[in-house]
Amino acid sequence: MKRPVITRRKARQALLTALLLTAMSVALWVVLSLLTDTSFAGCSNYSTYTLQALAWRDGRVSLGQDYPWLELAVYQGDWYVSFPPVPTVPVYLLTFPFGSQVPDNLLVKLYALIGMLALYVTLRPVQGNGRSAFIALMCGFCGSAMALATQGAVWYQAQVLAFCLICCAICLAVRGRITLSLFLYALSVGCRPFHVAYGPLLMLLWWRRQREHSLRAAAHGLWKGIALGLLVAASYAAYNIVRFGNPFEFGTSYLPEFMRSEHGEFSLAHLAKNIRNFVLGGPFEEKQGVWSLKRFGFSLFLANPLLLCLLARFLLDVVRRRLNAVKALCTALFVAQMFLLLLHRTFGGLQFGARYAVDLVPYYAAYLCADDRALTRWEIVLMLAGVAFALYGVSTVHI
Repeated sequence: MKRPVITRRKARQALLTALLLTAMSVALWVVLSLLTDTSFAGCSNYSTYTLQALAWRDGRVSLGQDYPWLELAVYQGDWYVSFPPVPTVPVYLLTFPFGSQVPDNLLVKLYALIGMLALYVTLRPVQGNGRSAFIALMCGFCGSAMALATQGAVWYQAQVLAFCLICCAICLAVRGRITLSLFLYALSVGCRPFHVAYGPLLMLLWWRRQREHSLRAAAHGLWKGIALGLLVAASYAAYNIVRFGNPFEFGTSYLPEFMRSEHGEFSLAHLAKNIRNFVLGGPFEEKQGVWSLKRFGFSLFLANPLLLCLLARFLLDVVRRRLNAVKALCTALFVAQMFLLLLHRTFGGLQFGARYAVDLVPYYAAYLCADDRALTRWEIVLMLAGVAFALYGVSTVHI
């Protein structure tokens, strides 16, 4: 497949659009900072990764003391960060200039912006300049994702960095850079372990570009990326063995919250309740005659309209026989990862909508890589309504 010719005019147009996308994102984040009374670029009160990075600098994997306001794993009389380790790496580097005052509120915004710009670059050849920028902006602001860049709290850092990495991995796969794509994909799994589901999709997106090559040649092109990804996975396993004696244990099993739970963090026992709340649940509830927005989540499709757009496109493609391998695999992996997320006991706790569902948003962008149809009017209206609803929801819940 030939690379598209990029003229100076197109390059200038892309640069201006990227700058506009950046300016609009910054403007929305300023509005959110004012609505939620949070510092645009300061430090979060839940800077768990900063504490972990400082411990690494001292040669320790544990924190050595309890911080009661944080979610920490308690194991053999010591306290550990109960989240996958990759988000600590950039924070570790930032502790050298900033010490304990790493500006994680700004960091999550940079992660989100890089992810949106990567989606813009990915979709531009298929969807055109304006549409691709609009879709990228919606991926960052239409729904539960909006809340994640308001502050650099530990939970948000992991999700936004995972979003950034997987969006960049999709961009690289589409552009034929599969080794680097799979490396970033492996790093995203070190932020959100269920991102492992994206792997086959990345390989297929890359394979579409290699049609002129044999299967053997394609396998030869994949082995470096797979080997690098397995090396990254081995580093996670080694880190977990050092901390907990178990290659698959990141620490959540030792969180007091889940140790007290009858079924633990992930269980089929949570599935029925989560389907009622996070698939079918409405956004409002009545208490003592007063209606208010639910503060502990509701339907992931109402909270994240892009996921509704994904399913609608899939159903239309099935009916009109426009389905292809990328669209089919994308939807199948979306459903599989959604199922895994629905096994979680809380699906995110205090939140606007269903914040774990943000992990699924890149599937919509990946679907559009194989679908050059313009956005329909109802999709645009739904997305804009999703932004307005998210602004209301974030300012209501995250204050």
